[in-house]
This record gives sequence, C-alpha cells and structure tokens, in this order.
Amino acid sequence: MNREVLLTVNDLKKYFTIGKNETLKAVDGISFHVNKGETFGIVGESGCGKSTAGRTIIGLYDRSGGEVIFNGQDVHNMNEKEKFDYHRSMQMIFQDPYASLNPRSTVHEIISEPMEVHRLYPNKQERLERVYQLLEDVGLNRDHANRYPHEFSGGQRQRIGIARALALDPEFIIADEPISALDVSVQAQVVNLLKRLQKEKGLTYLFIAHDLSMVKQISNRIAVMYLGHIVELTTSKELYNHPLHPYTQALLSAIPIPDPDVEDVRERIILKGELPSPVNPPSGCVFRTRCPYVMEACATHKPQWQEVEENHFVACHLYNKKLIGDHDFSQVAATK
Repeated sequence: MNREVLLTVNDLKKYFTIGKNETLKAVDGISFHVNKGETFGIVGESGCGKSTAGRTIIGLYDRSGGEVIFNGQDVHNMNEKEKFDYHRSMQMIFQDPYASLNPRSTVHEIISEPMEVHRLYPNKQERLERVYQLLEDVGLNRDHANRYPHEFSGGQRQRIGIARALALDPEFIIADEPISALDVSVQAQVVNLLKRLQKEKGLTYLFIAHDLSMVKQISNRIAVMYLGHIVELTTSKELYNHPLHPYTQALLSAIPIPDPDVEDVRERIILKGELPSPVNPPSGCVFRTRCPYVMEACATHKPQWQEVEENHFVACHLYNKKLIGDHDFSQVAATK
C-alpha cells in the first residue's frame, strides 16, 4: 500500500454552545492520519462524535480547535479558491439515502449538479454521458437517469448518492454511516461496491460506522471513539484479534458469532450505565463511569495516548506502568 499521507488530523475539536452557559464537546481533541489509498474506519456508539468529526473534516462545521491538513494544506485556513478545489477533491456519502437526495430532482439532475457547480463537462451531452457512466459504475443503468428518488429502494438510493460523490472524480471520500439505514441483505452489497470502486479509481476512504463487524470488512486501520475521544487505534486485524481498551473489548464481545457452540460459552463484557452527556463528561477518563476495571487514578488523571505495541495505540491507565507498576493488565479484559 502507498504510505503517502493524504489527510492529517491534529487535536481536532468541535464544540457546540447549548443555551447560555453550556458547551457540548462533540469532538474533544482527536488525532490520526489517513494514508493515500487506504480505508480508515472510525467506530463507536451513537453520540460518540464520529459523524461530527467527519463533517468538521470536510468543512461542513467550523473547527473549535486543532487542524485538518489535506495534501499539505490546512483546510480551515484556505482561501475561497482553495476551498473550492478542496471540495472537489473530497466528497461525502451521507447516512440517510432518503434525506440526502432532493425528491424534486431527477437522478440526472442530482448527479450532474456538482459538475455544473464546478464547471465540469460544460457540454450537456458530455455531462449526460458522464452521468450514464457513473450510474453504470455503481450498478445502475442509464434508464434510471430520468427517474426520481422515491422510485428507488434504499440500496439503490445509496448507490445514487455514491454516484453523486464520484461525479467530481475526488481523491478522498468520507462515508458517514453509508449502510446503517439499509437492510442487512443490502449492506454487504454496498460495502463490496465501495471496495471495487476504491480499487478501480484509487480512492481513499474515511469510513464512519457503529457496526464493527462491517467496518472490519473494508478498513485497513480503525479508530475507536468514545464520548468525543479516540480511545484505541490500530490495524483492523490487530483490533479484532487483540483489543486493548475495555470499551473496544466490550463492543467486540457484543458481535454475534455464527458458531453456536462458541457463542454459548464465550464471555461477554456488559457495560453498566448509559453514555454520559458530552455537555458534562466525567473527569479524568471519560470511560470510567462504565468501565469494569476502573481505578482511583481514572477519576483524576486523563489517560495518555501511548503506543503499547507496534502501531497499536491506546488511551487507558491499564497500560500506564507509572500508575500500575509492573503488573501486566493487557489480558485483564481480553475477549474470549
């Protein structure tokens, strides 16, 4: 794989003002990079801030702090021309295929609109042929061009959304929970489509989802988010074979295993309580109110980001020898 870094996110924050005196910390200082040609997954429960992170990266939200570097340029310090070019290079596939398509526009109009805005294919016939090609690329056909979104199934609508994202021939696509609103039978088809398009067009993906089992199928590396923070980051294989953070281990233990003999005897990690509010997050470690291995230090010290193993990063006091001494807790909550 090409190791050229395409996107770098440094200490990114996105806060929202709630009422007069409250601040919702949706994204609270996350850092990662995405290599050209790879798929970088972000997973976590609803409300963890993963979609807000994606929207802030692409520029739909202004950042509250930190920086987003794309192809060597700070996204939030670009001039208007640079932003215009940036939005051609980076596109987004949205979660809800029902809400993200204009119901009053034909498929042809939906897909061709970005090309008109960016003044691509000024000849109408060339633009129409481009629309036809994009429809075929996503598994539809040219007969669909003059139909309206309500005439399609959810999976077909998401394919239209993918075609629209491809219209400008971008380098980078943020896929914000692109399969969560689809039937299970259709989800694998859309994931396979995205993988094929990546191979054919050399695309780079930021794939945001809450379904870890599906993220595994498409991602090279995965970051696990909890309450606005990244708590673990490593390769897809390493995350599933050797999860370190108790939250990651709990998420993985909830994924059903097809083998009933294994499913019946394996240990599950049940998290207590509800996800805390990002308006008033816990002190120290934000996961401590639900962690089965909470220690005194968790309430007073924010866990530091550390590389426990090669290319395996975690923010958890269980791996901080300054706090726990020489005791090895690396397997304390290992998923069986």
